[in-house]
Amino acid sequence: MRTTLLIVLMLTAIALGKAQDQARSYMCYKTSNPINIDGVLSDSEWGDVDWSEYFVDIEGDKKPLPTYKTHVKMAWDEDYFYVAAELEEPHVWAKLKQRDTVIFYDNDFEVFIDPQGDNHRYYEFEMNALNTIWDLMLAKPYRDGAPAINAWDIKGLKSATAIYGTINDSSDKDEKWTLEIAFPWEVLKECAPEQRKPKNGEQWRVNFSRVNWDVKADKGTYLKCIDPETGKTFPEHNWVWSPQGVIAMHQPETWGYVQFSTTKAGEGSDVFKMDEDYSLKMELIRLYNKQKQYYKDKACFEKELKSPFSIQVEVTKKQFIIYAKGKTGKTWYIDHESKIWSE
Repeated sequence: MRTTLLIVLMLTAIALGKAQDQARSYMCYKTSNPINIDGVLSDSEWGDVDWSEYFVDIEGDKKPLPTYKTHVKMAWDEDYFYVAAELEEPHVWAKLKQRDTVIFYDNDFEVFIDPQGDNHRYYEFEMNALNTIWDLMLAKPYRDGAPAINAWDIKGLKSATAIYGTINDSSDKDEKWTLEIAFPWEVLKECAPEQRKPKNGEQWRVNFSRVNWDVKADKGTYLKCIDPETGKTFPEHNWVWSPQGVIAMHQPETWGYVQFSTTKAGEGSDVFKMDEDYSLKMELIRLYNKQKQYYKDKACFEKELKSPFSIQVEVTKKQFIIYAKGKTGKTWYIDHESKIWSE
C-alpha cells in the first residue's frame, strides 16, 4: 500500500513538474538607448537585449520543431513596451492590407498580453510582413463565450517590418523578415494592475505566435498548397514562444512570464522569480475543464472533486468556484469563466 502511494505521488510530481516547465520566462530590462521603430534590429538599439528561446510547435513536444526559426527580444522604457522579432523565411509574402482583417490568413506574427495574469481582459495583436495590423481586446477567453472587441485600437502604437529579400516574389529565395513594435503604456495600462505600467519585479503573462502556411511558387508569386485529399489548403503551422499543449492560443494560463526590471539592458542582471504556485494554477485549470465537461453532460456542476491539493468547491446552479492555498500562502481561486485570482 505504501509503495503504491509513493508511485502515485511520484507520478503526480512528474506531471506537475512538466506543467511547471511549460511556461517560458523572460527578464525584460529597460532600454539603454532610444529605439527607432523601423523594423531593423540594429545593435545600437538591441545589442544589449537578450534573445528569447526559439519558438516551438504550439502543441509542444508532441510535434516536431518548426521548419523555420523564430525568436524575440523585449525591452521597455517610461513610454513603451518594445517587442522585436526575427523570422527566418525563404518565401516572404503577404496579401492583406486592410487594418483589422483576419491577419493570420497570411503568414503573421502575433502578440498576446495579459497584464493581470487572471485570464481576463487581455490584448491580442497581429501583423504581417506588409505591416498590416489587427489589434483587439478580449474580456475573457473564447471558451468562456467572450467575443473579440475589434473596435478597440492601440492609440499611439508604432510598428514596422524589414524584409531581407523581396516580398511576394517567388523568383528568388529570401532570408528572413524582422519587425519592431512599440506598445504604449498609456493603452496597455487599461487592463493592468492599478491601471499603471509595471513596477520593478512585476510579472505579466505574455506569449507570441507565428502562423505559417505551406506555399508554392506560381507565376512569380505564391499560392497556398492544396491538400489533394480534401481539396482545401493544408492547415497552417502554429509556432509559439511558450507552448500551449493544444492548438489554441487563447489559454492565457499557459502563456509565458515576462518580468520587468528597472535595470538597464547590459548594465546588470536580476534574478527571475519563479511562480511557486504555478502547479496549483494548472490544477485549477484542469478542474475547471472537468467541471465544464460535467456540466455539458449532466447540466450541473460536481460538488466534490478529487485533487492532489486540498481544494474547496462551491457550486450553484450556473456557477462554481474552486480554491486552495498555494506554497506562497496565498489562496488561489478559479471560477466558471476560468478567471484566476488570489486573496
